[in-house]
Amino acid sequence: MGKLDLSKAPVKTGSIYPEPYASMMKGRSSLRLGDLGGLTQFGVNLVTLEPGALSSLRHWHQNEDEFVIVTEGELTLVKDAGECPMRPGDSAAFPAGETDGHHFVNHSDRPATFLVVGTKAPTEVATYSDIDMMVRLEAGKATFTRKDGSPLPSQD
Repeated sequence: MGKLDLSKAPVKTGSIYPEPYASMMKGRSSLRLGDLGGLTQFGVNLVTLEPGALSSLRHWHQNEDEFVIVTEGELTLVKDAGECPMRPGDSAAFPAGETDGHHFVNHSDRPATFLVVGTKAPTEVATYSDIDMMVRLEAGKATFTRKDGSPLPSQD
């Protein structure tokens, strides 16, 4: 494929979360670079967070590894142990099955960007650390439930 034309990259805004969580992802967008390049074994996204935006709800992956490197601006990595400032060049790794939920928050007054690379497992389960929710991703479909597998109230 060679050099990618980023102006042709698919752009995703918001999230796939059900409400009220979807609204919390305002100010988040990503360029789907892996999709643009035709990659199928792992995902590559360039994520931009506007001031005050969250990358996601704090979560951990059962089957997928994630690697992140900040490319522009300042972010805060939030994990069980607390917060850690992240600046350009800082990176973080999240191995599959590690139950320490994570996400990024932009507390600055400027947009911030990070590159995230992650496995594309055939079946994935992500668990959200701070709320009673998990998601199962299979064959391109996301199914959100409570952690015990019961339906969420908005899906009753």
